[in-house]
Amino acid sequence: MIVIIAAVVGAILGAVFARRRKGRLADVLQYAFVYALIFALVGLLLTVLIHRAAL
Repeated sequence: MIVIIAAVVGAILGAVFARRRKGRLADVLQYAFVYALIFALVGLLLTVLIHRAAL
């Protein structure tokens, strides 16, 4: 669940940052994808750490 939420938040932030820099549609999509990917990886790491600490 953390991974999905992190990916969605990352995509939204990436799109907002690209829009602020006056990016075209391709720029907005690329920023959204890359930010979603990075945030999802961080969310995955966080999930693993939480599960490991719980055991």
